[in-house]
Amino acid sequence: MAKELFGKTNDGSEVYIYTLKNAAGMEARITNYGGILVSLMVPDRKGKFVDVVLGYDSLSQYVASSPYFGALVGRYGNRIGKARFKLAGHEYALAANDGPNTLHGGIKGFDKVVWSVKDVDSKEGNSLALTYLSKDGEEGFPGNLSVEVIYTLTDSNELKIDYKATTDKPTVVNLTHHSYFNLAGAGNGDILGHQLYIDADRLTPVDSTLIPTGELKGVKGTPMDFTKPTAIGARISENDQQLKYGIGYDFNWVLNKKDTELKLAARVEEATTGRVMEVYTTEPGLQFYSGNFLNGTNIGKGGKKYEHRFGFCLETQHFPDSPNKHSFPSTELDPGQTYKSTTIYRFSTR
Repeated sequence: MAKELFGKTNDGSEVYIYTLKNAAGMEARITNYGGILVSLMVPDRKGKFVDVVLGYDSLSQYVASSPYFGALVGRYGNRIGKARFKLAGHEYALAANDGPNTLHGGIKGFDKVVWSVKDVDSKEGNSLALTYLSKDGEEGFPGNLSVEVIYTLTDSNELKIDYKATTDKPTVVNLTHHSYFNLAGAGNGDILGHQLYIDADRLTPVDSTLIPTGELKGVKGTPMDFTKPTAIGARISENDQQLKYGIGYDFNWVLNKKDTELKLAARVEEATTGRVMEVYTTEPGLQFYSGNFLNGTNIGKGGKKYEHRFGFCLETQHFPDSPNKHSFPSTELDPGQTYKSTTIYRFSTR
């Protein structure tokens, strides 16, 4: 595994990029700042490799301003309503960094910290293990949370992400990965023609601040139905109240699966290159985000502007605002328990 200096943070911490390669020629470059997947080289049907994740050329750009490009997200991926929750008889106040709500762990979430790197042996492929101790009270969350995330690039053209965490006090945890994908290549146009399939008959509808109402609503007959492959842009402009709230797609789908089984959650196809990405996860939910807030102000790799809807995210997760929605699958973690989650992004062509 190659290692190179990527730069230094504002406090002088050295940050590195680690390169994983597989026998098929795929390459993943990951930095220990935020656990960010900086690039992912994937072949098309003709064998041509191109980078399919949005991001920057320099560390300073990620530090200055990033909409979570390629990052590990925690302690709590997605939103917590009104920036507070109750647990074990205590109410915890968090930073309101998304209107009245907390988003992706707060002001300085896991995407903005320098992770430690440790050696790991894997029979599945080239691996990188990142660890971080989130101290009790960090961003308002209780408990010293010890986190390990392992990236593995398998010879089956899979990027596998294994998450693990333990705590010394009751807490909540919901970890995810936040790459913006474009299967035609980062910066190579919008993603509206990508064909998306999501194995979910329901989603969690939201209020005007994108906090779930608590309902599980069927998608049939709505623009949220991706149970058959459909172009992302086919219905994105329909006069639908949920789409108005999200300014496009930015919702949690309730996956058709049992508990923690590792199962196909979504598939995306890009016709001009033949690239196919499948998402497998042990998580109960999937956030599909259609890059609604990209507007050309982010100057990406190679000087390319990332315009409106130039990338999409498929974030595997527990549901948003679960700490305040007791009917949702629990995100609580107690001492003596171990949080575990696995997500696989599998690439092929057709």
